[in-house]
Amino acid sequence: MTRQSVLWTLLDKVESVALTLWPMKFRGATGYLFIAPALLLVGILLIGLGYMMEYSLHELDTATYRLKEAYSFGNYLFFAEQPVYLRILLRTLLAATLVTFFTLLLAFPYAYVMVRTQSALVRKLLLVSLFLPFFIGQVVRAYGWLIILGQQGIVNTLLVKMGLPTLDLIYNYGAVIFGLVQYMLPFAVLLIVPAVTAISEDMELAAESLGANWIRTFRHVVLPMARPGLVGAGIVVFTLTMTDFAMPEILGGGTTDFIASAIYDSFFQLSNSGLGAALSMVLVAIGSLLVALVFWLTGAGTLSIRSEAP
Repeated sequence: MTRQSVLWTLLDKVESVALTLWPMKFRGATGYLFIAPALLLVGILLIGLGYMMEYSLHELDTATYRLKEAYSFGNYLFFAEQPVYLRILLRTLLAATLVTFFTLLLAFPYAYVMVRTQSALVRKLLLVSLFLPFFIGQVVRAYGWLIILGQQGIVNTLLVKMGLPTLDLIYNYGAVIFGLVQYMLPFAVLLIVPAVTAISEDMELAAESLGANWIRTFRHVVLPMARPGLVGAGIVVFTLTMTDFAMPEILGGGTTDFIASAIYDSFFQLSNSGLGAALSMVLVAIGSLLVALVFWLTGAGTLSIRSEAP
Protein backbone atom coordinates (compact mmCIF):
# COMPACT_ATOMS: atom_id res chain seq x y z
CA MET A 1 0.00 0.00 0.00
CA THR A 2 1.46 3.33 -1.03
CA ARG A 3 1.75 6.35 1.25
CA GLN A 4 -0.93 8.20 -0.72
CA SER A 5 -3.44 5.36 -0.39
CA VAL A 6 -2.78 5.23 3.38
CA LEU A 7 -3.44 8.95 3.54
CA TRP A 8 -6.71 8.67 1.64
CA THR A 9 -7.78 5.76 3.89
CA LEU A 10 -7.10 7.84 6.99
CA LEU A 11 -9.04 10.77 5.55
CA ASP A 12 -11.99 8.47 4.80
CA LYS A 13 -11.91 7.22 8.41
CA VAL A 14 -11.82 10.79 9.73
CA GLU A 15 -14.73 11.75 7.47
CA SER A 16 -16.69 8.71 8.66
CA VAL A 17 -16.12 9.62 12.31
CA ALA A 18 -17.05 13.24 11.61
CA LEU A 19 -20.30 12.20 9.92
CA THR A 20 -21.12 9.96 12.90
CA LEU A 21 -20.53 12.75 15.39
CA TRP A 22 -22.05 15.52 13.23
CA PRO A 23 -24.62 14.06 10.72
CA MET A 24 -25.35 15.81 7.43
CA LYS A 25 -28.75 16.97 8.68
CA PHE A 26 -26.88 19.33 11.04
CA ARG A 27 -24.79 20.77 8.18
CA GLY A 28 -26.63 24.09 8.31
CA ALA A 29 -25.42 24.62 11.86
CA THR A 30 -21.75 23.91 11.11
CA GLY A 31 -20.87 27.60 11.17
CA TYR A 32 -22.33 27.95 14.65
CA LEU A 33 -20.25 24.94 15.77
CA PHE A 34 -17.05 26.72 14.75
CA ILE A 35 -17.93 29.90 16.62
CA ALA A 36 -19.16 28.00 19.70
CA PRO A 37 -15.81 28.35 21.58
CA ALA A 38 -15.78 32.10 20.99
CA LEU A 39 -19.42 32.38 22.08
CA LEU A 40 -18.55 30.36 25.20
CA LEU A 41 -15.78 32.80 26.10
CA VAL A 42 -18.15 35.75 25.59
CA GLY A 43 -20.70 34.00 27.79
CA ILE A 44 -18.14 33.53 30.55
CA LEU A 45 -17.27 37.22 30.27
CA LEU A 46 -20.95 38.16 30.60
CA ILE A 47 -21.26 35.93 33.67
CA GLY A 48 -18.25 37.73 35.16
CA LEU A 49 -19.86 41.09 34.42
CA GLY A 50 -23.03 39.86 36.11
CA TYR A 51 -21.08 38.99 39.26
CA MET A 52 -19.33 42.36 39.05
CA MET A 53 -22.68 44.13 38.86
CA GLU A 54 -23.92 42.16 41.87
CA TYR A 55 -20.80 43.03 43.94
CA SER A 56 -21.17 46.69 43.03
CA LEU A 57 -24.52 46.79 44.84
CA HIS A 58 -23.01 45.81 48.20
CA GLU A 59 -21.22 48.35 50.40
CA LEU A 60 -18.19 47.47 52.50
CA ASP A 61 -18.80 46.80 56.20
CA THR A 62 -15.80 48.53 57.79
CA ALA A 63 -16.29 46.54 61.02
CA THR A 64 -15.72 43.16 59.36
CA TYR A 65 -14.23 44.25 56.04
CA ARG A 66 -16.79 42.11 54.25
CA LEU A 67 -19.51 43.23 51.86
CA LYS A 68 -22.88 43.87 53.46
CA GLU A 69 -25.76 41.57 52.58
CA ALA A 70 -28.13 44.44 51.82
CA TYR A 71 -28.37 45.82 48.29
CA SER A 72 -27.85 49.53 47.75
CA PHE A 73 -26.43 52.11 45.34
CA GLY A 74 -24.02 53.34 48.03
CA ASN A 75 -20.88 52.59 46.00
CA TYR A 76 -22.22 54.53 43.01
CA LEU A 77 -23.22 57.45 45.24
CA PHE A 78 -19.74 57.40 46.82
CA PHE A 79 -18.23 57.56 43.32
CA ALA A 80 -20.46 60.49 42.37
CA GLU A 81 -19.77 62.41 45.60
CA GLN A 82 -15.97 62.10 45.53
CA PRO A 83 -14.36 64.76 43.27
CA VAL A 84 -11.18 62.69 43.02
CA TYR A 85 -12.94 59.95 41.07
CA LEU A 86 -14.49 62.49 38.69
CA ARG A 87 -11.02 63.99 38.07
CA ILE A 88 -9.59 60.53 37.39
CA LEU A 89 -12.42 59.73 35.00
CA LEU A 90 -12.03 63.00 33.08
CA ARG A 91 -8.26 62.52 32.98
CA THR A 92 -8.79 59.05 31.51
CA LEU A 93 -11.27 60.28 28.88
CA LEU A 94 -8.97 63.16 27.89
CA ALA A 95 -6.03 60.79 27.59
CA ALA A 96 -8.05 58.38 25.45
CA THR A 97 -9.06 61.25 23.16
CA LEU A 98 -5.50 62.61 22.84
CA VAL A 99 -3.97 59.17 22.31
CA THR A 100 -6.57 58.35 19.64
CA PHE A 101 -5.92 61.65 17.82
CA PHE A 102 -2.12 61.42 17.82
CA THR A 103 -2.11 57.70 17.05
CA LEU A 104 -4.32 58.13 13.98
CA LEU A 105 -2.23 61.14 12.93
CA LEU A 106 0.89 58.96 12.91
CA ALA A 107 -0.68 55.68 11.81
CA PHE A 108 -2.36 56.89 8.61
CA PRO A 109 0.81 58.11 6.81
CA TYR A 110 2.58 54.94 7.94
CA ALA A 111 -0.16 52.74 6.51
CA TYR A 112 -0.41 54.83 3.33
CA VAL A 113 3.32 54.64 2.58
CA MET A 114 3.43 50.93 3.39
CA VAL A 115 0.63 50.22 0.91
CA ARG A 116 1.64 52.63 -1.86
CA THR A 117 5.41 52.23 -1.88
CA GLN A 118 6.82 50.60 -5.01
CA SER A 119 9.86 49.31 -3.11
CA ALA A 120 9.51 45.80 -1.74
CA LEU A 121 12.45 46.47 0.60
CA VAL A 122 10.78 49.54 2.11
CA ARG A 123 7.52 47.62 2.54
CA LYS A 124 9.31 44.78 4.32
CA LEU A 125 11.20 47.18 6.59
CA LEU A 126 7.96 48.94 7.52
CA LEU A 127 6.28 45.59 8.20
CA VAL A 128 9.14 44.40 10.39
CA SER A 129 9.14 47.72 12.28
CA LEU A 130 5.39 47.37 12.71
CA PHE A 131 5.43 43.85 14.12
CA LEU A 132 8.62 44.15 16.19
CA PRO A 133 6.85 45.87 19.15
CA PHE A 134 4.43 42.91 19.40
CA PHE A 135 7.35 40.75 20.49
CA ILE A 136 7.99 43.08 23.42
CA GLY A 137 5.44 43.24 26.21
CA GLN A 138 3.86 46.51 27.26
CA VAL A 139 5.56 46.51 30.66
CA VAL A 140 8.99 45.89 29.11
CA ARG A 141 8.41 48.73 26.66
CA ALA A 142 7.39 51.07 29.47
CA TYR A 143 10.53 50.26 31.47
CA GLY A 144 12.54 50.78 28.29
CA TRP A 145 11.19 54.32 28.05
CA LEU A 146 12.19 54.85 31.71
CA ILE A 147 15.77 53.98 30.73
CA ILE A 148 15.69 56.39 27.79
CA LEU A 149 13.76 59.29 29.32
CA GLY A 150 14.73 59.05 33.00
CA GLN A 151 16.87 61.58 34.89
CA GLN A 152 19.94 59.40 34.26
CA GLY A 153 18.63 58.25 30.88
CA ILE A 154 20.04 58.59 27.40
CA VAL A 155 18.23 61.84 26.52
CA ASN A 156 19.17 63.71 29.70
CA THR A 157 22.75 62.41 29.51
CA LEU A 158 23.06 63.92 26.02
CA LEU A 159 21.55 67.20 27.26
CA VAL A 160 24.09 67.38 30.09
CA LYS A 161 26.95 66.71 27.67
CA MET A 162 25.70 69.60 25.51
CA GLY A 163 25.67 71.85 28.58
CA LEU A 164 21.89 71.99 28.81
CA PRO A 165 19.75 71.39 31.92
CA THR A 166 18.03 68.06 32.35
CA LEU A 167 14.30 67.71 31.67
CA ASP A 168 11.53 65.92 33.58
CA LEU A 169 10.49 63.56 30.81
CA ILE A 170 8.82 60.87 32.91
CA TYR A 171 6.33 60.59 35.78
CA ASN A 172 3.96 63.11 34.22
CA TYR A 173 0.85 63.18 32.00
CA GLY A 174 2.80 63.81 28.82
CA ALA A 175 4.98 60.75 29.36
CA VAL A 176 1.89 58.56 29.76
CA ILE A 177 0.36 59.95 26.54
CA PHE A 178 3.65 59.41 24.70
CA GLY A 179 3.97 55.82 25.91
CA LEU A 180 0.37 55.00 25.03
CA VAL A 181 0.67 56.46 21.51
CA GLN A 182 3.78 54.37 20.92
CA TYR A 183 1.98 51.29 22.25
CA MET A 184 -1.21 51.80 20.21
CA LEU A 185 0.44 52.72 16.90
CA PRO A 186 0.82 49.14 15.52
CA PHE A 187 -2.82 48.33 16.29
CA ALA A 188 -4.01 51.42 14.42
CA VAL A 189 -1.78 50.78 11.39
CA LEU A 190 -3.02 47.19 11.06
CA LEU A 191 -6.63 48.40 11.04
CA ILE A 192 -6.03 51.23 8.55
CA VAL A 193 -4.00 49.20 6.03
CA PRO A 194 -7.01 47.22 4.66
CA ALA A 195 -8.93 50.45 4.10
CA VAL A 196 -6.04 52.06 2.21
CA THR A 197 -5.47 48.88 0.20
CA ALA A 198 -9.11 48.98 -0.92
CA ILE A 199 -8.59 52.45 -2.47
CA SER A 200 -7.65 52.02 -6.09
CA GLU A 201 -4.69 54.08 -7.27
CA ASP A 202 -6.76 54.80 -10.36
CA MET A 203 -9.06 56.94 -8.22
CA GLU A 204 -6.16 59.15 -7.19
CA LEU A 205 -4.86 59.31 -10.77
CA ALA A 206 -8.34 60.24 -12.00
CA ALA A 207 -8.56 63.08 -9.47
CA GLU A 208 -5.13 64.36 -10.48
CA SER A 209 -6.05 64.15 -14.17
CA LEU A 210 -9.02 66.41 -13.44
CA GLY A 211 -6.70 69.05 -12.04
CA ALA A 212 -6.65 68.25 -8.33
CA ASN A 213 -3.26 68.61 -6.69
CA TRP A 214 -1.98 66.04 -4.21
CA ILE A 215 -3.44 67.84 -1.17
CA ARG A 216 -6.94 68.10 -2.69
CA THR A 217 -6.77 64.48 -3.85
CA PHE A 218 -5.74 63.38 -0.39
CA ARG A 219 -8.45 65.46 1.30
CA HIS A 220 -11.38 64.74 -1.04
CA VAL A 221 -10.59 61.22 -2.26
CA VAL A 222 -8.18 59.32 -0.02
CA LEU A 223 -9.37 60.42 3.42
CA PRO A 224 -13.13 59.90 2.79
CA MET A 225 -12.53 56.49 1.27
CA ALA A 226 -10.25 55.50 4.17
CA ARG A 227 -12.87 56.53 6.75
CA PRO A 228 -13.86 52.93 7.64
CA GLY A 229 -10.28 52.16 8.61
CA LEU A 230 -9.90 55.38 10.59
CA VAL A 231 -13.15 54.75 12.47
CA GLY A 232 -12.25 51.16 13.31
CA ALA A 233 -8.74 52.09 14.42
CA GLY A 234 -10.04 55.02 16.47
CA ILE A 235 -12.53 52.85 18.35
CA VAL A 236 -9.96 50.18 19.16
CA VAL A 237 -7.32 52.70 20.30
CA PHE A 238 -9.84 54.67 22.39
CA THR A 239 -11.20 51.64 24.23
CA LEU A 240 -7.77 50.11 24.83
CA THR A 241 -6.49 53.43 26.21
CA MET A 242 -9.46 53.84 28.55
CA THR A 243 -8.75 50.49 30.18
CA ASP A 244 -4.95 50.64 30.19
CA PHE A 245 -3.19 50.12 33.50
CA ALA A 246 0.52 49.53 32.94
CA MET A 247 1.55 52.75 31.15
CA PRO A 248 -0.12 55.16 33.64
CA GLU A 249 1.37 53.20 36.52
CA ILE A 250 4.94 52.96 35.18
CA LEU A 251 5.41 56.15 33.13
CA GLY A 252 3.05 58.17 35.36
CA GLY A 253 4.77 57.02 38.54
CA GLY A 254 1.52 57.16 40.50
CA THR A 255 1.01 60.85 39.73
CA THR A 256 -1.48 60.38 36.87
CA ASP A 257 -3.81 57.59 37.88
CA PHE A 258 -6.32 56.40 35.31
CA ILE A 259 -9.65 54.78 36.14
CA ALA A 260 -8.03 51.33 35.83
CA SER A 261 -5.57 52.34 38.56
CA ALA A 262 -8.45 53.41 40.81
CA ILE A 263 -10.15 50.04 40.23
CA TYR A 264 -6.95 48.19 41.14
CA ASP A 265 -6.50 50.27 44.29
CA SER A 266 -10.11 49.62 45.36
CA PHE A 267 -9.71 45.86 45.02
CA PHE A 268 -6.18 45.34 46.29
CA GLN A 269 -5.23 48.42 48.38
CA LEU A 270 -8.56 49.33 50.01
CA SER A 271 -9.93 45.74 49.98
CA ASN A 272 -13.25 47.24 48.88
CA SER A 273 -14.41 44.92 46.12
CA GLY A 274 -17.84 46.58 46.05
CA LEU A 275 -16.36 49.99 45.19
CA GLY A 276 -13.95 48.44 42.69
CA ALA A 277 -16.84 46.64 41.00
CA ALA A 278 -18.86 49.87 40.88
CA LEU A 279 -15.95 51.74 39.26
CA SER A 280 -15.58 48.89 36.77
CA MET A 281 -19.25 49.05 35.84
CA VAL A 282 -19.02 52.84 35.40
CA LEU A 283 -16.06 52.34 33.06
CA VAL A 284 -17.91 49.67 31.08
CA ALA A 285 -21.04 51.84 30.82
CA ILE A 286 -19.21 55.00 29.70
CA GLY A 287 -17.03 53.12 27.23
CA SER A 288 -20.01 51.27 25.77
CA LEU A 289 -22.04 54.47 25.41
CA LEU A 290 -19.21 56.33 23.68
CA VAL A 291 -18.53 53.45 21.27
CA ALA A 292 -22.26 53.14 20.52
CA LEU A 293 -22.37 56.90 19.86
CA VAL A 294 -19.46 56.64 17.41
CA PHE A 295 -21.09 53.67 15.68
CA TRP A 296 -24.32 55.65 15.37
CA LEU A 297 -22.62 58.76 13.99
CA THR A 298 -20.02 57.22 11.69
CA GLY A 299 -20.73 53.50 11.36
CA ALA A 300 -18.50 50.71 12.60
CA GLY A 301 -15.83 51.23 9.95
CA THR A 302 -13.64 48.20 9.31
CA LEU A 303 -15.15 46.60 12.43
CA SER A 304 -18.50 46.26 10.68
CA ILE A 305 -19.46 42.85 9.30
CA ARG A 306 -20.48 44.12 5.87
CA SER A 307 -18.38 46.60 3.92
CA GLU A 308 -19.92 50.01 3.44
CA ALA A 309 -20.28 51.58 0.02
CA PRO A 310 -17.88 54.52 -0.41
